[in-house]
Amino acid sequence: MKAGSYVVGIDVGSSATKGVLLLDGQLLSVFMLPTGTDLNATAGECIQNLLRTEGLTENDLSYTVSTGYGRAQVKVSDRTITEITCHGRGARALAPRAGLVIDIGGQDSKVIRLDEDGMVADFVMNDKCAAGTGRFLEVMAERLGTSLLDFGRMWKEARKPANISSTCTVFAESEVISLLSKGMEPSAIIRGLCDAVADRLLGMVHRVGVIPDVVMTGGVSKNRGVRLSLEKKLSQKVIVPDLSQCAGAYGAAIIGHELVMRRQQH
Repeated sequence: MKAGSYVVGIDVGSSATKGVLLLDGQLLSVFMLPTGTDLNATAGECIQNLLRTEGLTENDLSYTVSTGYGRAQVKVSDRTITEITCHGRGARALAPRAGLVIDIGGQDSKVIRLDEDGMVADFVMNDKCAAGTGRFLEVMAERLGTSLLDFGRMWKEARKPANISSTCTVFAESEVISLLSKGMEPSAIIRGLCDAVADRLLGMVHRVGVIPDVVMTGGVSKNRGVRLSLEKKLSQKVIVPDLSQCAGAYGAAIIGHELVMRRQQH
C-alpha cells in the first residue's frame, strides 16, 4: 500500500454502478457491476472490490463521493453531488477539450455544455421517459434477436435506414414488429432506431448549443450505431473516451480529491 490520499467516486446509476479509486488525484482502478435492487449494498460491494484490488481497507479511504440517481442511498458517502456536475468534470478529465457532453444511461439522458474551465454552463435532462436510453435500445435488440454490440456493424450494412417515427418504447416495438412482418432488413431497422435516438438527442443538444469537442459518456456511448447516427446528424466527430461509462464516478472522485486537498490546507 502506498501512502497518500485515497478517494473513491461512486456513481449509482439505474442499470450499473461504477466506482473509481484515486491516489493523490491519480487514477488507480475502476470497477463496475449491475445496480440491482439494494443500492447501498451494491455501492458497498463496488467500493470493496476497488479497495481489495489495491490491498486497502475502508480505514485507508480519505473521502468518498457518491453521484447518480441512487447517490443518497450510499451510507458510507461523505458527500453527494449531482450527476450533472460529476459527468461534466469527469468528461473534461477524460477528454481535455470537451465542450459538450452527451450522456445516455439506462433510463435517462443528459446534454451538458461546459465553459472554458470545464464547469457546467448549461444542461438539459430527460428523466421522465426511457425513450432513447439504454433500456429502450435493449428492448429493441431483444425484439430483433441481436446484440447491442452488433449495432455498429449492422448500421454500416444498412443501405438506408428504416423510418421509425416513435421513440416511445411501446410504440417503437410495435413499429419494429410491423417492419419485420413486411420483410424489412434488421440492419435497416437498427439504423433507423439509432437515427431515432440521435434525433431525440439532437433536440436536447440544440437547446444548450453545439460546441466542440462533443463527447459521449454513459453506457450507450459504447453503442457504435448511436454514435454513427449522432456524428452524421451533428456533422462532426463524437469522441468516446476509454472510460466513458465511468465519467460520473471519475468526476465524483476528482471533486472528492479537491475537497480533501482543501481540507488539508486549512
